[in-house]
Amino acid sequence: MSPKKMIGIIDSGVGGLTVAREVMRQLPQERIVYFGDNARCPYGPRSSEEIRTFTNQMIRYVFQYDLKALVIACNTAAAVVLNEVRQSTQLPVLGVIEPGARAAISASRTGRIGIIGTNMTVQSGAYEKALRRINPNLYVVSLACPPFVPLVENRMLHTEEARQIVYETLAPLKYEEIDTLILGCTHYPLLAPLIQEVFGDEVTLISSAEETARELSTLLSIQDIHAADHGCLLLPEHLFYTSGDAEMFKATGEEWLGVEIKVEKRDLEGIFL
Repeated sequence: MSPKKMIGIIDSGVGGLTVAREVMRQLPQERIVYFGDNARCPYGPRSSEEIRTFTNQMIRYVFQYDLKALVIACNTAAAVVLNEVRQSTQLPVLGVIEPGARAAISASRTGRIGIIGTNMTVQSGAYEKALRRINPNLYVVSLACPPFVPLVENRMLHTEEARQIVYETLAPLKYEEIDTLILGCTHYPLLAPLIQEVFGDEVTLISSAEETARELSTLLSIQDIHAADHGCLLLPEHLFYTSGDAEMFKATGEEWLGVEIKVEKRDLEGIFL
């Protein structure tokens, strides 16, 4: 496999940019093709079949490019289809749930860990299962936060309404005495300042993005397909696609990534599986 091949990253919307940012920071020579399904976001309230169909359409789209690895950055999608996708391709496929679970266990001092995510992610129990596979004695509590993704997708991060919604939604977790909180949706790190405000500095927030990028780096090194190891030293041009509003995606992407990006709109509805 050529080191010049690309890293595919897919997400239900802009949330996966938290993973893309970490990949760009930790692996600056790697080239990314990103697809965000903003037109059909959020995935959390949808059925497993819808999530499976939408995710496979995104995968089919990014597979048009010459990939060396795929990251399913959407927690909801990973909870539903990660194992299926791994079995259907020889390409390395990474999710964000297991890296996030490992990071949370490493950070926790008391073994009391909270998880926030979409309805589907919480109902699947994917994070709790991943945590208990490592340490069955943990105290784990989960909370679905359906209003959070729309706040991010509609660029309401810095509003008083967002602050009020975050405080009200997270209120049940305030009494659980957790010391670590997994942000179990890649959109949620964009709300991290407000979430940290609710819990205070005594609670460590875990975004799986950093750990996922680290795992990707290890995988590329093991397979000897790390771009930097093969003289690919020019800064790469990344590709960003959305099924929704390209200008809105571009504004959020440039704010979060800190660089100018080009975003093109693509319709997934016509992609048949």
